[in-house]
Amino acid sequence: MKKLKNHLIGIDQGTRVFADFEEGGQMWTGDGPREARFPVTFSEEFKTLPMVQVGLTMWDTDGKTNQRADLRAEDIKLKGFDLVFRTWGDSRIARVRADWMAIGEIRDSDEWELY
Repeated sequence: MKKLKNHLIGIDQGTRVFADFEEGGQMWTGDGPREARFPVTFSEEFKTLPMVQVGLTMWDTDGKTNQRADLRAEDIKLKGFDLVFRTWGDSRIARVRADWMAIGEIRDSDEWELY
């Protein structure tokens, strides 16, 4: 469990749409392991590493193949993280919408570091 030591808690959120169908991209036409990685920058830097939650909010796939997905927040830092979507095998992904939310400690405007 992450325990927050600060009365200043920040929540940031966003959405990323990935569409490979329209451009004939690898997620739609390929097979085997495939990955899409998107850098996300928070609107304000956190004081400590935030907790980041991701979820699929739209899923558009080819119904004739197996539907496989792995959605993750990776490389979480104070300023942002990588939103990563993966599929594999014969799955054909046309579109995905992923939402994310980051919660963590933020700095007070009166707080500053000397070094």
